Amino acid sequence: MSRSFTYFFRICLLLTMFLTACVSQQALPPVKKPLPSLSPTFVASSSPTQVLTITHTPSLPVCEARTGSLEQSVIDTDMLYKPMRFIVYLPPCYSFNNPERYPVLYLLHGQGFTEEQWIRVGAVETADRLISSGETPPFIIVFPFDYSNKQPTEYKYEDVFIQFLIPEIDKNYRTFPVAAQRAIGGLSRGGAWALRIGARHPQLFGSIGGHSPAIFYVDQKSLQRNLLAMPESQLPRIWLDVGDSDSEYEVIVPFEEFLSKNNISHEWHKYIGWHDEKYWAAHVERYLKWYAQDWR
Repeated sequence: MSRSFTYFFRICLLLTMFLTACVSQQALPPVKKPLPSLSPTFVASSSPTQVLTITHTPSLPVCEARTGSLEQSVIDTDMLYKPMRFIVYLPPCYSFNNPERYPVLYLLHGQGFTEEQWIRVGAVETADRLISSGETPPFIIVFPFDYSNKQPTEYKYEDVFIQFLIPEIDKNYRTFPVAAQRAIGGLSRGGAWALRIGARHPQLFGSIGGHSPAIFYVDQKSLQRNLLAMPESQLPRIWLDVGDSDSEYEVIVPFEEFLSKNNISHEWHKYIGWHDEKYWAAHVERYLKWYAQDWR
């Protein structure tokens, strides 16, 4: 075989091998490469955009009153020779805080004075201060008038007090009409009334205060009997105080000794002072705090 033919044969062989490789390359299926992992994508919606509306609610008004108010009224009945006038003290924010209800304190004046005596010795001013400062809860005070100097069995003041005055207050004012939220107290003759009415009607009063009480002659023994006959569960809280130079000292001290001897719970104070408005004015803050202490 000639050298040229051999060279030609080698070229054809190489060409055949090249073509075969190309055909095999095209027959292979395409290789699918894995797609890279993608983070979630948020697609905007074609629906209308929702607008967030913020409504500013105005804060509730706050009562900033620091003084109460006084109202005058009268009970006119044939049971008394003269009408029973009375003044009602309403605590700061009473009208603003509807429908809140309040305890009631009845304070009676001394002989020869009027329903304004307790106001004169500082009861209203002191109540405003104690309530506004939060030292006591708010409460109503009623100052009734007693025109007489008679013994309680000689006229119907007590009957009018129980049958007319208390229902009138509970009807026209937002009170808690229960004994635990009602107190009675008085100075001098008013203190005698407080002890008598409170001891005879324990279902109506949870607290009784006698401030230099000029205890009625007709109550010297009956007051003790009423307290002794009372079940312990019905006994009200009792406060007694007197000045060491008080004209009623010799009557008040034996009554306090009776309470102690018979284990009748009470709070007893003997201060320096006389039977006068200067003495009561000096202690009116103590009185009001004592009446209100269980109302918290």
